[in-house]
Amino acid sequence: MGLVRLVAVLSAFVLVTLTACAQERAPAPLDPVESAAPTPEPTGTEPTKPGKVRFKQIAKLEQPVAFAVRKGDDRLYVAEQTGRLRTSDGDVVIDLSREVSGGNEQGLLGVAFHPSGRWVYLDWTDARGDTHVTEWAFDGARATARRDVLTQDQPYPNHNGGQLAFGPDGHLYIALGDGGSAGDPQGNGQDLTTLLGKILRIDPRGGRPYKIPEDNPFADRKGAKPEIWAYGLRNPWRFGFDRDTGDLWIGDVGQNAWEEVDHQPAGSRGGENYGWNAREGKSRFRGAKGRDMVDPVITYSLEEGGNCSVIAGYVYRGDKIPWLRGSFLYGDFCAGWVKAAPIGAPQDGAEVGKVEQLSSFGQGHDGELYALSLRGPIYRIEPA
Repeated sequence: MGLVRLVAVLSAFVLVTLTACAQERAPAPLDPVESAAPTPEPTGTEPTKPGKVRFKQIAKLEQPVAFAVRKGDDRLYVAEQTGRLRTSDGDVVIDLSREVSGGNEQGLLGVAFHPSGRWVYLDWTDARGDTHVTEWAFDGARATARRDVLTQDQPYPNHNGGQLAFGPDGHLYIALGDGGSAGDPQGNGQDLTTLLGKILRIDPRGGRPYKIPEDNPFADRKGAKPEIWAYGLRNPWRFGFDRDTGDLWIGDVGQNAWEEVDHQPAGSRGGENYGWNAREGKSRFRGAKGRDMVDPVITYSLEEGGNCSVIAGYVYRGDKIPWLRGSFLYGDFCAGWVKAAPIGAPQDGAEVGKVEQLSSFGQGHDGELYALSLRGPIYRIEPA
């Protein structure tokens, strides 16, 4: 995969995580969608009976790609790839539109609020294409006291990752892709001396510019970056924590053959190797020797149905759709389908609807879920 596929698939409107050689799917309607729900066997917290969902449009912004909520605040915050952080009612909170790079997989890519609600963090690429994780103090009205927490040189314009999220432990998790081009030519995914191709874990308020948590898996290993939490990732565009269990679900965009979702149990001490570029999905790729690789829990083919880029969501823990509780939601950008997978058997996901140019999911304070389309709409996922 590479820039060729990105340009061919999306032309002017390209999602940050798109992979090469995919075919653009036919347009889907932007109206609320209703469709059949999965019917997995009941096992504990998994869905107990079938149902339907609809995607109800609640706002329309410019190329929305990331979603966050803030403690004590009823508003929804959405990052537009073009550089603005806005509320769902359209107010601009931060404007980086004159600073971000405008490449197909660049721009403003991620947003997260500190658990206290006092600081907001954005992941974005500058005019040179390099990654910044930047902090602002935020009082609910104005964003002030800007500072860069972390920066990373990017050798190529694609595979920037971009997801930010505070985990149940209160630390900030940061997704970085393998640096780009095709096939990970620098071998970053398996290289512990670089932050590229990793998920990082830091305490952004514990030091300047940040503090390394003492229990990070490589905090004391010579020759390894102490920020690393997990590695062997190609382009982890979106990941999400299960608000009930603390488990981490990671969507990693594939090369030419396989998309994958990885799972990290809440009890993990970190350090998992998810395989790239020794393998793609569960298949051998470069022939490089990876250490103790962890299998993905979901894979699907890039050769079927116009699939191109996995979009990871969340395990549904809301109250409005009882049959959906305990299902992990994810989708594909080009094909547009959204699937719900029982957490006990994640490979058994079933389609629950479609969103054209699905770019991300969001989770509200109440556990209800949202879906974002790069075309502009923001949808609340509701019972039919």
